[in-house]
Amino acid sequence: MNPSASASEVARRGFAIIPDALGAAEVERLIEVLDRLIAEDLRHPDPRRRNDDWMAFNGALRDDAIADVVTHPNLLPHVEAILGPTCIMYACVSSSMPPNGTNFSMRVHVDSPRVIPSYPTNVGVMLALTDYTEENGATRFLPGSFEQFEPPTTEEFDRDAEMVFPRAGSAVVFNARTWHTGGVNRTNEPRHAVTVNYCRAYMRQSFDFVRMVPPERVPSLSPVLRRVLGFDVRMPTSLDEYYVDESERLYKANQG
Repeated sequence: MNPSASASEVARRGFAIIPDALGAAEVERLIEVLDRLIAEDLRHPDPRRRNDDWMAFNGALRDDAIADVVTHPNLLPHVEAILGPTCIMYACVSSSMPPNGTNFSMRVHVDSPRVIPSYPTNVGVMLALTDYTEENGATRFLPGSFEQFEPPTTEEFDRDAEMVFPRAGSAVVFNARTWHTGGVNRTNEPRHAVTVNYCRAYMRQSFDFVRMVPPERVPSLSPVLRRVLGFDVRMPTSLDEYYVDESERLYKANQG
């Protein structure tokens, strides 16, 4: 599916499947990374984090393999077809389901609080690293629900929601206002996925990603990764930073 076709599908139904976006070697590497990041988070002693077990946050800043996902040429164009070429990353989190269990994603929810008719502000990309099945907790989406302010009733959701079955390496691109829910993994193996939420360039991100990047890493960032992390939409912190040549400004021109 090309970006124009996926954008049309998202505009109509709220979600679209992008088949075979990543190869087997990329998928294997990402599974190794998620296993490590999730294990790190599970060992953290802060009890406030237990609600988000198996949902590793900010992976793009923790490993280059996930950073490659957020700018992947087989994925990012599908987002840009909806939000434009200046979109930035709002959030990055694993969407993994533990063996014989579930996580906070099992509630019926949306990934963006804003409803602006005919104007999506956030787009999600859920990259499957394991084949989704009914047994391992495949996600369900309620078609056409992205302009629905109130959550659907249990009866409405159970009647009309569709379960999606992307294979490992495939992705679901979705309007972040589409009501959806993760399932329950009834197998003995994790069901791994990475979800990246993108937003319009003028919006605030869930974290200050620019400040979170170690200074020594900044020179190695590609121009597209710099843009997606938010380096082109920084605010000046003084008049000295404001009164500089346009080429040196932190906030680049024409960012939406």
